[in-house]
Amino acid sequence: MLTFVALVAYAGYDETMKLIAYADLQIRYFSVRVQMKWMGWKLKRQLVKETTDFKKFLEEYNND
Repeated sequence: MLTFVALVAYAGYDETMKLIAYADLQIRYFSVRVQMKWMGWKLKRQLVKETTDFKKFLEEYNND
């Protein structure tokens, strides 16, 4: 709370609100990046699994 009062006293209310809005956007953007990274890992694991299944399928198909 003291930090907020000091920011308002130093930079004014409007500039302090802009700084808080910027911090809020950075936090939200970080969470979106984490979700995207997690989805990328999940997709990569799924594609690797499907690739091995496809190779088995090709081997069985070529043997017939």
